[in-house]
Amino acid sequence: MEAILGRLEERPVFLTPAWLRTWISEFGEGCEPLFLASTNDSLTSLAPLMREDGRVSFIGDPQICDFMDIIVDPDHRDHAYVELWRQLCAEEWSALDLWGLAAASPTRKAIAGLARESGYTVEEELEAVAPRLALPGDWDTYLASLGKKDRHELRRKVRRLFESGGGVSLDVLSAQSDVVAAMDTFLDLHTRSRQDKTDFMTDGMSSFFRRMASALSAEGLIRLFMLQINTRPAAAVLCFDAGSYLYLYNSGYDPEFSSLSVGLVSKALCLKWAIENGKQGIDFLRGNEPYKYDLGAKDQEIYRLQVRRPT
Repeated sequence: MEAILGRLEERPVFLTPAWLRTWISEFGEGCEPLFLASTNDSLTSLAPLMREDGRVSFIGDPQICDFMDIIVDPDHRDHAYVELWRQLCAEEWSALDLWGLAAASPTRKAIAGLARESGYTVEEELEAVAPRLALPGDWDTYLASLGKKDRHELRRKVRRLFESGGGVSLDVLSAQSDVVAAMDTFLDLHTRSRQDKTDFMTDGMSSFFRRMASALSAEGLIRLFMLQINTRPAAAVLCFDAGSYLYLYNSGYDPEFSSLSVGLVSKALCLKWAIENGKQGIDFLRGNEPYKYDLGAKDQEIYRLQVRRPT
């Protein structure tokens, strides 16, 4: 798996062994992991699936796994999908539910075509949007790409924060020990920022976030941005380093600093960091929150492919 992911410019974190192991350990009770693979002298594809009550789907949950897919070596794509479909047909299931497929995923066309040829029923639906933004080479060019109103508002809010009279600093944490130590602060800011985030962060979800952050930071995949005002935590953004892209996964802020727009500005500073560190783009992941479009993102569609066996 790592060999194929390592050849991709953009490496979705939700497909890494560290993420999959953590999800299975925390939420996988009652599910049977089902890893299907194809080879051609070396591994050419891997499908991280699970089976439950006659249904086969990707390992995970759309609530916390923004993208999923079959991992395929681009040089062996046709052979890999044919072989994986042959193996799928040999397994016991009545429904195949491939959720979380990005619009550009070759899995959509490949599996749908093979299933229809085999007489299976295929349905596809739009599941969600995940706004993303291709990044230019410098901050000024990025600002110039925004509409006049959005550019003015962003400049104004950034300037107001840094001219507020407080000592403003931004730490970018990536070492496992630093990330683990900062998770209490992150979770506190997350749950205080909005009621729906408080409701989302149950004890089980909090445990998953801690274990996931530890496991991914051990692999160098976490970038935890901590915005402070006079050394006091004001906002935090938990991001994943996906190679050519930075994924903004989740965030939180202290409502006492809401007048300084710390939620939006902290995300803009993540974007600025991504530009300065050579990222090709930034992905805001699932959800159509207005701030994503204020920062220039455009919708990427996420699809769900459902296949049913003939009765």
